[in-house]
Amino acid sequence: MYDLLRVQSLSAGYGESVVLNNVSFSIAAGQTLALLGRNGVGKTTLINTLAGATRMHSGSIELDGVEIQKLPSFKRVSSLSKGGIGWVPQERNIFKSLTVHENLTAVYRETNTDKAWSPERVYEFFPRLLERKGNLGSQLSGGEQQMLAMARALVVNPRLLLLDEPLEGLAPIIVEELLKAIRWITREEGLSAIIVEQHPQMILAISDEAIVLEKGSIVHRESASTLSKNQQALDRFLGVTR
Repeated sequence: MYDLLRVQSLSAGYGESVVLNNVSFSIAAGQTLALLGRNGVGKTTLINTLAGATRMHSGSIELDGVEIQKLPSFKRVSSLSKGGIGWVPQERNIFKSLTVHENLTAVYRETNTDKAWSPERVYEFFPRLLERKGNLGSQLSGGEQQMLAMARALVVNPRLLLLDEPLEGLAPIIVEELLKAIRWITREEGLSAIIVEQHPQMILAISDEAIVLEKGSIVHRESASTLSKNQQALDRFLGVTR
C-alpha cells in the first residue's frame, strides 16, 4: 500500500492570516482518515487548502506523487490523468437554480476506469435523487442536498474524496443513510477519503486512521479503532465523555 496523499510542512490560511502551522501527514491509497478537533481549530481550513480554496504560505501537497499545491481548484479535480479530488464543502454549494440532473451532468467527468461513477450509477446509489431528478436544487430537503453534493463529487470520478461535516444538521434517519453510503464508497469501492465530523465516534467507526488538530497543528494521531477506545485522548482533545 502506498501513500496517495502526502502533505508536508503545510502552512495556510486566508489572506495574511495563518490558520494552519507546519501540518504534515499522509493517507494511504484506499484508506479513510478522520479529521477531528474542536470548533475553530483549522479542520475546514485544511480541507479547503487541499481543495485549493485558501492561500498557502509554505509546504507541499502531493497527490499520487504529483505536486498540486500550485494548481487551481478546478485542475485539482480534472487535470490529473488518474483522477483528482472530489470535494463536498460544509456549505454543500450545489447549484440551486439547476435541476438535480443538471447539477450532475454539469460536472460529470467521464472515465474508463473500473467502478466509474456516472449520473446513472449515482441514481442507483441514491434512489432519492432519481425520484427528484427534475427538481431544482432549491426544492430539495437538507438531506437531499447533501446527497446531491456527495453525488456531484463522485461523478468527477476522484481518487480522493473530501467530506466536510457531511452529517451536520441532518435528521437521524438521513445520518444513518449517509453513513452507510460513505462506508460503502470507502470500504467496498476503495475510494480514499478525509472526513471532518463533530461527532467523532460516528466517523471513527468507518475510518482507518485519525488525526486531531488543535490551534492549526496536529497534536495527536493514531488508528481510528484505537482512538475510539482511548477515552483519555477523546476527553482531552475533543471534550468527549462517556
